[in-house]
Amino acid sequence: MAIDSLITLTGEAWEDYGLVDSGNGRKLERYGRYHFIRPEPQAMWRPAQDNWQADGEFIGASDEDGGGRWHLKPYVPKDGWLLQWEDVCFLAQNTSFRHLAFFPDMAPQWAWMRERVTEDAEILNLFGYTGVGSLALAAKGGKVTHVDASKKSVASAKNNAELSGLTDKPIRWIVDDAVKFTAREVRRHRRYDGILMDPPKFGRGPAHEVWRLEENLSDLIDEAVKLLDQKSKFLVLTVYAVRMSALAIGELLSQATQHLGGCVEVGEMAIKEEARGLNLPTAIFARWKND
Repeated sequence: MAIDSLITLTGEAWEDYGLVDSGNGRKLERYGRYHFIRPEPQAMWRPAQDNWQADGEFIGASDEDGGGRWHLKPYVPKDGWLLQWEDVCFLAQNTSFRHLAFFPDMAPQWAWMRERVTEDAEILNLFGYTGVGSLALAAKGGKVTHVDASKKSVASAKNNAELSGLTDKPIRWIVDDAVKFTAREVRRHRRYDGILMDPPKFGRGPAHEVWRLEENLSDLIDEAVKLLDQKSKFLVLTVYAVRMSALAIGELLSQATQHLGGCVEVGEMAIKEEARGLNLPTAIFARWKND
């Protein structure tokens, strides 16, 4: 199936999060009662306001690969503070990777998947991180397998499950390399009704396995699709490596799922700015659906 159009999936502000303003390579965001400034290369325009008031700012390093550190007011809780999205509670925290322990632009994807999750649906969340996506699906009745190579991330996800009152939900918490776990599930002849994949640009597994997005994504998609069948409902792939093309990952997913029927949507993810309503692009995505 050929990809002939791109769509923009725009996240709106909610009570505990908003993109307040952006411009000059930075963005001002609201995370509950705190405001933070972070670098944002996509914000090439001028901001709506000149004097931003914030509780902290991440100052990036000069090298292209990232780095930098937070400069926070002393009252910002180092152990995080509670936020909520719909029926899911979780901790936001200033991490060394410049983000806040979750990705707010994923909210439209969470909502889209929740519409397709039926009671007892089997869902696989690869690179599950702190578990907000897993909990959003479990709250709708899904049986979720949450996989991440980081023990710390999985521990945070379990803690978020407690904060959300979802510890009684059928969630498997797996500390493992996503590629190896997926291959084992294929050998076990497991199937899933839906898969969420949010792979990093670079990572290491618990046994020092090396993940490189450009080199490993194609093989992982081919293996993950083997866990789906014609009764499955979705596969969502999000990519934050801006050098890749939405059309490229769309064609990749389209080829891998063509035997299943359904269709593939591709495009950009964005967050709507509160100041002027413009859309700040954040990531690209491809998703297969079988409605």
